[in-house]
Amino acid sequence: MIKVGLYGAEFFARHGYYSEEQILGNRFVVTIEATFNPQHPDINDDLEKTLNYEQLCQIAHEYMKHPQKLLETVAQGMANTIMEQFPYITNLQVELKKLNPPLKGQVAASGVTVYVNNN
Repeated sequence: MIKVGLYGAEFFARHGYYSEEQILGNRFVVTIEATFNPQHPDINDDLEKTLNYEQLCQIAHEYMKHPQKLLETVAQGMANTIMEQFPYITNLQVELKKLNPPLKGQVAASGVTVYVNNN
């Protein structure tokens, strides 16, 4: 079993329930972890025999470009696309955090995590 991750990928995006959030935008952080059984027992420095985290980053980048009201919608969309492109993944976790959300008081981040178990 191998786990591949993309940790702390930062984006500026316009996700938010309120129209003001979609106008002003905010900073977001994406973390993706995926586990899988290697399709080839000997990876031998061959990127085609593993899960390329650059592709995970590209998927996240695409979803961050299109404003949505709910973080759940964005994270679930990322998870669905990842599972479609890499059906051999056995477990997937997509975490999306909004930094300094517009709430009363000082809040470092709000966020959601989507879990997929494909056993």
